[in-house]
Amino acid sequence: MDPMKVNVPEIDKLFSIDGYLKTHEHELRRRHGVIKEWLEKINKNEDGGIEGFSQAYKYYGIHIQPDNAVLAREWAPGAQQVFLTGDFNNWQWEATPYTKLEFGKWELKIPPREDGSCAIRHLSEIKVIIRTREGKLVDRLSPWAKYVVQPPKESNQGTNFKQYLWHPPPHEKYMFRYGRPSKPQSLRVYECHVGIATEECGVGTYKDFGEKIIPRIVKQGYNAIQVMAIMEHAYYASFGYQVTSFYAASSRYGTPDELKYMIDLAHKAGLYVLLDVVHSHASKNVADGLNQFDGTNTCFFHDGARGDHPLWDSRLFNYTEYEVLRFLISNLRWWHDEYNFDGYRFDGVTSMLYHSRGREGFSGDYNEYFGLNVDTDALVYLAISNEILHNLDKNVITIAEDVSGLPTLCRPVSEGGVGFDYRLGMAIPDKWIEYLKEMRDDDWNMGNLVHTLTNRRWMEKTVAYAESHDQALVGDKTLAFWLMDKEMYTHMSVVSDASLIIDRGIALHKMIRLITHTLGGEAYLNFMGNEFGHPEWLDFPRVGNNESYHYARRQWHLVDDPLLKYKYLNEFDRAMNTLEQRYNWLSSNPAYVSWKHEDDKVIIFERAGLIFAFNFNTSKSFTDYRLPVEVEGKYRVVLSTDDPLFGGMNRVDVKCDHFTRPEGYAGRRNFTQAYLPARTAFIFAKE
Repeated sequence: MDPMKVNVPEIDKLFSIDGYLKTHEHELRRRHGVIKEWLEKINKNEDGGIEGFSQAYKYYGIHIQPDNAVLAREWAPGAQQVFLTGDFNNWQWEATPYTKLEFGKWELKIPPREDGSCAIRHLSEIKVIIRTREGKLVDRLSPWAKYVVQPPKESNQGTNFKQYLWHPPPHEKYMFRYGRPSKPQSLRVYECHVGIATEECGVGTYKDFGEKIIPRIVKQGYNAIQVMAIMEHAYYASFGYQVTSFYAASSRYGTPDELKYMIDLAHKAGLYVLLDVVHSHASKNVADGLNQFDGTNTCFFHDGARGDHPLWDSRLFNYTEYEVLRFLISNLRWWHDEYNFDGYRFDGVTSMLYHSRGREGFSGDYNEYFGLNVDTDALVYLAISNEILHNLDKNVITIAEDVSGLPTLCRPVSEGGVGFDYRLGMAIPDKWIEYLKEMRDDDWNMGNLVHTLTNRRWMEKTVAYAESHDQALVGDKTLAFWLMDKEMYTHMSVVSDASLIIDRGIALHKMIRLITHTLGGEAYLNFMGNEFGHPEWLDFPRVGNNESYHYARRQWHLVDDPLLKYKYLNEFDRAMNTLEQRYNWLSSNPAYVSWKHEDDKVIIFERAGLIFAFNFNTSKSFTDYRLPVEVEGKYRVVLSTDDPLFGGMNRVDVKCDHFTRPEGYAGRRNFTQAYLPARTAFIFAKE
C-alpha cells in the first residue's frame, strides 16, 4: 500500500465547495500536515509500511505456526513480567513466561508436543498473567483475543468472560464461498441486531439470522445491512457499545465461523455488510476488558480525566500512542480481512472529535469546529483510518455518527478532510419526535421541516433516517408507538372497528418515511422491525425487568399475519425501496424544493426527474393542485401512500395522465395539476 499522496493544492477544492472555510485555512492545513506526517512515519518506520502496520493482528496475540509451535506476543509496557497460563500448563500462573522485547513488547514461543501436536489445543482456556509494577500477579484476557465466552449462570464460574483459543483444524474452518458485492451507489441500509432478531424469548444466532432474516431484508429492497453489537461486550444491554474484546466476534450468537456463514449468506443475497465499530471508547472492565491490561491506568488509554468518559462510564483511548493506533487500525483490517465486512459505521464520532465529548449544543459557528475544543488527536486517527481503509479497498464505505456537523468530515483526506463517505443525519429523527411529541398536526411548520431535511453540507453525503435503534430503546418510543400506542393493541386488525388514531398513524408513518427517504439525504437507514411499525420498545434483560427477554426480540408474526395492518406499512416500505432502486434518487443531486405552503400544509419538490407531492393537511383535500415542474411532458403516479395495498383509501386514480403546461410557476418552467387528498403523498414520474 502506498502512503498517502498529498498534494497541498487539493485543499483548495474545499474552498470552492465552501468559501467560508478559507478563514480557517491555516488550521485545515495544520491538521492535514499532521495526518501526512503520521502516514509517512508509519510507512517509513514499519516493516511492510502501512500494509504491515495495519495487519498487526498477524503479529500480536496467539498464533499457531505450521509446525504446531505456539508464537504469542503482547504489548504491555507497564508490566514487570508477563506469563501465559491455561489448561495446557495446568493453570500454573508463572510456568510459561514471555520474553521482554523493546518498546513494551513481550514474546513467547512454545514448541510442539513430542507427538508433533500443538501444546495449546483448539478451544483450550487461556489467560494472560501480568506482574504489575507493584509485584502483584493479575489475570487478564489478551487484547487480541479472537474468541471469548461468558460462563453459563448455572456454572457458578462468575460472569467474567473467559478466553479460548480459536484454532479449528483446517477441515473444520469455514471457507467463504461468495464474493463481496459491489459498493451501492444508492445506499439503503437495514440496521440490525442479531441477538434481538429472533421471535423467541432468548438470544438470536448468526445462523438463524442468515437463514431467516436476510431473506426478509432482501425482499424489503435494502441493499446493505448495518450489524450492531458484534464486537464482544460483557454487558448485553449496552447494545454493543461497551466493548470488552475488540477482536472477538460476540459468542452470544454463535462461533466465529457461524458469523462468517451469516456474512457469506448476506453476500450471496447481494447485501453490502457494514460493521458497527466502536473506537470512541471502551468498557471499564478490568478482568475481561482492555482497562488496566498491563496493571497501569494508561496502556491503551489516557490517564486522569482525559481518559474517562463520565457520561458513558467508560475509558477513552490515547490516540497519540503509536501502539494504540496500531491496535485500532489493525482492528479495522481484522474485521475486513477475516470476516469480509465491507464497510464501517463509526460510533460516537462527535464524542471523539471534541474535548468536551460533544456534550454542548452546536450552533454552526465555524469557530466551534476549528478552535481549541477540537480533539485533533482523535480527528487525525479517524482520518488515518479512513485513508488506509479506502486505499485497502476502493469499495469500502465509512459512515460517521456525528451530530456536530463538522465541516470536511465527509471530504477526502487528500483535500484536507477526514475521509468519511457519509455522516448520519441525526437532526432528522429528533425533529420527527419533536413534532409528534410536542405539537398538534395542524401546527407542523412546513418550512422548518424542509429546512431540517435539507440542512446538510454540499458535497458531503448524509444518511437520512426517521428513526434508528436510539428511538426504539426503553424510555423512548418508536414513531409507530408515538402515533398509535393508544390503540395498537386493539385496532390493528383489518376486521376491527375503524379507528381515527390508527388511520392517522398509518398515513403519517408512510409520509414521514417517504419524505425522509426522498428529501433527507444521499442514503437511507431503517432499524429492524420499524419498517412495519413494530410495537413497543427495546429492553434487554436486566435486574429491573427480572432478566426478561420479552422486549429484546422482534415479533415477526405481526407482519406475517394477513389479518393485521402491520402488513400495510411493510408493503409500503418495500415499494419505496423498490422504486428508489429504479430511479436512484439517493445517488442523484439534492432535491429542488419549489413549494412549501404553511396554510395548505403542502410540500412539493423534484429529484431524479420525479415530482414528489406531500399534503400534511389534517382535513383539507385539494383538487387540481398545481405542481411546479421543470421538465415538460406527461406524468403519472408511480407511488401513492393512499393505495389500498398500503392501507390507503384509494381516493386517487393512479392511471390518470398529468400533462404539463408551459407556464412558469413557483420558479419552474412548467406546472401540472393533481388531486392531493389530506394526509397523502405521491411520486409522479415522466412517461
